[in-house]
Amino acid sequence: MRKSLRDIIYSIKCPEHMLLDLDSTLFGTYGSQEGEGFNFHYQAHGYHPLLCYDGLTGDLLKAELRDGTLHCSNDADKFMEPLFREYLERGIKTYLRGDSGFSSPRLYKACEMNGCSYAIRLKQNPSLIALASDKEEDLYKAAKDDPISYAVTYGEFLYQAGSWDYPRRVVFKIEKPYGQLTHMHTFIVTNMDMEPYQVIQFYRNRGRMENFIKEGKSGFDFAAVSSHSKVVNANRMRLHMLAYNLFNWFRQLSL
Repeated sequence: MRKSLRDIIYSIKCPEHMLLDLDSTLFGTYGSQEGEGFNFHYQAHGYHPLLCYDGLTGDLLKAELRDGTLHCSNDADKFMEPLFREYLERGIKTYLRGDSGFSSPRLYKACEMNGCSYAIRLKQNPSLIALASDKEEDLYKAAKDDPISYAVTYGEFLYQAGSWDYPRRVVFKIEKPYGQLTHMHTFIVTNMDMEPYQVIQFYRNRGRMENFIKEGKSGFDFAAVSSHSKVVNANRMRLHMLAYNLFNWFRQLSL
C-alpha cells in the first residue's frame, strides 16, 4: 500500500533524488507485551523499531516494529533493500545517512550493490585515531599560539576493519572546541566522492530526522503499543504512520 500511495504522490510531484535517513527509536512498554525487552542503548524496556524517512520532505518511507533487545543494525540491510529496489526502478538516485549504530558491512554492501551513495558514522577506535594522527598533529601546531579559539581540520584515508571484505573510504573531522585543549573526532565511512568537509556536512544535517521522530510520537502517537500482541501493535503503528504521511503530503502539496 505504501508504494501505491507513493505512486500517486510522485505522479503529482516526483523527486529528483531521495535522501534516506535511517534511524531507530524506543517505544516504551508498560507491561508484558509480546516482543518487548530491555534495550541497553536506551536503558529502558520497550520495542526498538527501525524507521526510514526522506530527509528532504519528512515522508516516513518505511517502519518496522522490532523486539526491544535487537541492535540498530540487525537486518538493516534487509530492511532497506526493498526501498533501494523501488527507487532503482523509478530511476531516482538515493543517498543514505546513518549513525554509528548502523556501521555494518552488510548495509554498506547493500548500498553499493544498489547504486546508493552513503555516509555512515563510525565509532572512533585507536586504529582510526592513529590513521588520522598526521592531521591531528597539524591541528596541535595550528592551535599552539592560540589555544582558546575554535580550530578544525579534515582528512581522509582508506580503511578496512576486520569484518570488511575490502577497504573503504573514511573521511574525518578533528576539531578543538572553543576554550578547550582536547580534540573531538568524527569518522564517516562513505562511497561518495565529495570533499571530506562536504561529506561531514552532509552527514551532520541528518539531525533533522530527530524532529520527524518527535513529531510522529507527539503528534501521531507512534509509540502507542498498549496491546499484548506484537502483531496488533505493529498494525497500529502502520495506521499511525499512514496518518502521519497523509498529513505530511497534504502539507507539501497543498499548503
